[in-house]
Amino acid sequence: MGKADDPSAGPSEPGVPNPARLWTPEQAGRRALELKDEVTELKSWAVRLREVHAELDRMKSFWGKEFEAPDHPDRALRERLVDEWNTVHDRLEKEVDGLSKEGIEVKDLDAGLLDFYALVEGEVVFLCWRLGEEEVTFFHSLDGGFRNRRPLPHRPTRASPHSRGAP
Repeated sequence: MGKADDPSAGPSEPGVPNPARLWTPEQAGRRALELKDEVTELKSWAVRLREVHAELDRMKSFWGKEFEAPDHPDRALRERLVDEWNTVHDRLEKEVDGLSKEGIEVKDLDAGLLDFYALVEGEVVFLCWRLGEEEVTFFHSLDGGFRNRRPLPHRPTRASPHSRGAP
């Protein structure tokens, strides 16, 4: 088991986060592709939460103080919307917490942005992936963001016997 596979292998220096794991670009890329459908679903949940919230705000604005009255004509609708909001919110939070425990940070559901903790050139960084990308090829500092992402440094590939010059 390598350092990237060992959940306890995160850095232990003061001020440096101790993520659940550190990912290689290849591992993060595989996991990101596995999560593609889940991220799409989480994105739809976030959209639904905003819709429910907007409808509750609209109702509250219309009804004012009467909005929470027991004999309110839209009470059943309000209760249904509040229940839906709570259910979807709890499911979303549970899924995001689960990803966080894997060392994956959900940064922006609308864009489908995920960050994976990694070690690049001796520094703990985030490998940055966006829904629609086929592999992880960018990273940014922990306090940076999508706007600050840079291509991963070139990793040497094994030279083929034909790539060496003739003697």
